[in-house]
Amino acid sequence: MDLHTWITQQVDATEAEGRAMLIDPTPILRRCEADRRILAIHCSEEVGYSAACGGCGTEGDCDDWISENLNDCPILLALAHAHGITPDTLAGLDRPQLPTPQPRSERRLGLGDILTATNPITTSDVPEALRGPRWKP
Repeated sequence: MDLHTWITQQVDATEAEGRAMLIDPTPILRRCEADRRILAIHCSEEVGYSAACGGCGTEGDCDDWISENLNDCPILLALAHAHGITPDTLAGLDRPQLPTPQPRSERRLGLGDILTATNPITTSDVPEALRGPRWKP
């Protein structure tokens, strides 16, 4: 369970408590809906991998994710604080990791492999009208 999932569980519990109260639950339910909207923005679904936070955006020439890990997202950490997260709970959460790259094969193609794989260029198909005075077949 990562930070995003933990906050979602806390919002669900708060909403259930709000519905069970005898007083008007509207403010509590409104707060839970706002938290869910923030969680929908700060998720990993729009990111190419599940570790980064899509709501934090990107920076730099390579569009690197600002929050490389969901558990480091400042917005999610602020939401978690509002729901009473402790340092021990945060430390016990899973940290989504970047996908591991697939191993490459041992042999890599070199320039010689590429040159021998291509057909040689010939001028025998050049129309006579395009041949110059120094043309050689």
